[in-house]
Amino acid sequence: MSAPTRSRTPAAPSPAATARRPRAACHVTAEGAAWLASADSHPRSALAHWRGRPTAPAVLPCGSAFDVVSVPAVFGRRMLDRLEEEGPGSGPVAAHRGRMLLFAAPGTASRLPSLLEWEEWGRAVPSVLCHGTGDAVTVPPLTTAAGAPAPEDTQDTRLDSRWLVAPATRHPWLPGPEVMLWACVRVARSMASSTVRVSIFPGADQDAKVYDVSRRR
Repeated sequence: MSAPTRSRTPAAPSPAATARRPRAACHVTAEGAAWLASADSHPRSALAHWRGRPTAPAVLPCGSAFDVVSVPAVFGRRMLDRLEEEGPGSGPVAAHRGRMLLFAAPGTASRLPSLLEWEEWGRAVPSVLCHGTGDAVTVPPLTTAAGAPAPEDTQDTRLDSRWLVAPATRHPWLPGPEVMLWACVRVARSMASSTVRVSIFPGADQDAKVYDVSRRR
C-alpha cells in the first residue's frame, strides 16, 4: 500500500458534504439519549439505567455509534469554533476533566493519527487521543445536578463533565477524519501565527552611532 500524500494546505470540507446545521443545545434530548445508548451492547437497559440516574455520567463504548477525539480543552474549544464558523459544524462535544471530547464518525480513531503523522502541521497539534473500537469514554450526565451552574452559564472547562454541544437527534451528523484533520490544522496554524512577533525595527544599540538621514540625497 502506498504512503498517503502529505498535504501542505488542507482543503476545506466540500460544500456538498458539509451542509451546515445549527449548533445543538447543551442539554441532551430524549432522541439524543437514545443515540448515546445505542452505543451500548444493551441499549434499552443502558437507557433505562441512565434515565434513572440522569445526573450521573456514563461510560459508553466507542467504535459503533461514534468515535471520540480527545484534545486539550483550549485547543478543543478553538476546534469547535472553527468547525462552527468556517466548517460544516460539529457533532456532539463534551468537556471532561480538562479535555474536550469531540464525537466523530466511526473509523475516525483509526484514520486520524496517520493523517496527522503525514501532515506537516501534525506535530503542532497537542496531545490528540483517539478512542475507537475497543475503547470506552465517560460521557456527561443527561441533565445538570440541581444547584450546579448550567453549562451555558460558565466558561470553566475544568468542570469534571458537561456537554458543550449535546446530542439532540437520533442520528446526529458526525465529522469524519478529514474534517477533524482540517480543524486540527487550522487551529494549530492560527495558534502558531499568533505567537510570532516580527518587527522591522531592530533593537536599539546603545553604542551605535546615529545619523540623521532624513535630508540625505
